[in-house]
Amino acid sequence: MALVVDVFSARTDNFGYLLHDQATGKTAALDAPEANAIRDALERTGWTLTDIFITHHHIDHVEAIAELKAAFGCRVVGPRAEADKIDGLDELVGDGDTVTLGETSFKIIATPGHTLGHIVYFEPFGKHLFSADALFSLGVGRMFEGTPRPMWEGVKRLRELPDDTLVYCGHEYTQSNAKFALSIDPHNRALQQRADLVNSLRNGGKPTIPFELGEDKRANPFLRADAPELAAHYGLEGKDPAEVFAAIRKGKDNF
Repeated sequence: MALVVDVFSARTDNFGYLLHDQATGKTAALDAPEANAIRDALERTGWTLTDIFITHHHIDHVEAIAELKAAFGCRVVGPRAEADKIDGLDELVGDGDTVTLGETSFKIIATPGHTLGHIVYFEPFGKHLFSADALFSLGVGRMFEGTPRPMWEGVKRLRELPDDTLVYCGHEYTQSNAKFALSIDPHNRALQQRADLVNSLRNGGKPTIPFELGEDKRANPFLRADAPELAAHYGLEGKDPAEVFAAIRKGKDNF
C-alpha cells in the first residue's frame, strides 16, 4: 500500500501536508505551521494525527507543535542539529537517518543554508520529497543562517534524486521565483514553458505544487549554478559553482 499526501493552505502562504500510510492508518503532519488548518485537514480526510515531522526551527513551521501534541499525543520528529531551538521533539534525526510512518520509510537529507540544521524527508518508494524551505518550485529558501557552499552542496544532493520525484515545498512562491529566474536566464525554453504554466495555475487559483524535480532541474537557476550561461550572466565564467550560487542567491534577495 502507498503513501497518500493531502495538501492544504496554512497561514498566509505556507503549504500544509498530511502524510497518510494506507497500510496502518498512521498520519503525520509535515511541519506544524497552524493548528486550525491541520485540524481542518484531519476532519476533512477522516485521518487521526499520530506523528509530526519537523524540518527546521522557524516559527511558521513549528508554532502548532505544543497544541497538536497535547491534543493527539503524537510523536514529534525533528532535526538533531536544532533540538535546542524546537520545543517538544521526541525523536532527533540527522543526515542519513530513516524515519518510519507505519510501513512507509523516509530518508533524512541534511540541507543547511536556510537554517543550519534544516532537513528534508524523502520517501523513496513513491518518490515524494518534502523539501520545506530548502527547495522551492523555481527557487530555494533565503540563506538566513548558512553559507553558500554548504547550501549548494545540499541542493546538489537533492538534484541527484530521480527526475520523477514529486516535490512538496513549504511555500507558494513560484510565480515570483519564475519572474526572477527569467530575469537571469531569459533564453531557457524549459523555464519559459514552466513560467507560462505557473501563471496559468495561479490565475486559476490553483497551487503550483507538487512539481516534478526533473522539470525544476531544467528551469530552476539555483539547481543550475554550474551551468555556463548562469556563470556568464554574473561575469563568473570558470569560477566555482558555489560562487555562482551565491551570486544567484544575492540577486534574488535584491530582486
